[in-house]
Amino acid sequence: MGILSGNPKDEPLHYGEVFGIWTNIATNNGLIAAYQTFINHTGDKELENIIEESIQGMKDENKQLEVILKINGIALPPAPPERPVAKLEDIPPGARFNDPEISAALSMDVAAGLVACSQAMGASIREDVALMYSQFHLSKAQLGAKLLRLNKSKGWLVPPPLHLNSPDKE
Repeated sequence: MGILSGNPKDEPLHYGEVFGIWTNIATNNGLIAAYQTFINHTGDKELENIIEESIQGMKDENKQLEVILKINGIALPPAPPERPVAKLEDIPPGARFNDPEISAALSMDVAAGLVACSQAMGASIREDVALMYSQFHLSKAQLGAKLLRLNKSKGWLVPPPLHLNSPDKE
């Protein structure tokens, strides 16, 4: 039996897996702080619920990822402090993020997260790590669908130029 032929949890992580997991935690930590600030800025209850779902999803991811790093003796990245709760009315109008901007930022982050999960799955040689990232990918895809639906229903989606004429119809 080789070193990579048993229980995947007993197999060593390679440097790419370590870097990916560590970077995932660090990114989630930064996004959690940013999204806590977004909650203070949003006036739309549906968007606030999606932000809270995003935060909880990243915290759940971090719990799983941190266990893997700790078991392998790898120090965790630093995390910023929790953001305080503020009232929307206390934030001057010119200093606020508006709801379409917040939703667009979340949408971009979900798209980047999908790519990062795909990359982590492809780079993993441990089946448990690849499977974990496939689960993260599915959760992000579902969140992205909710954001797309919200953006469309609220009129916040700014589509690229639409191709309405095709050569066959002329």
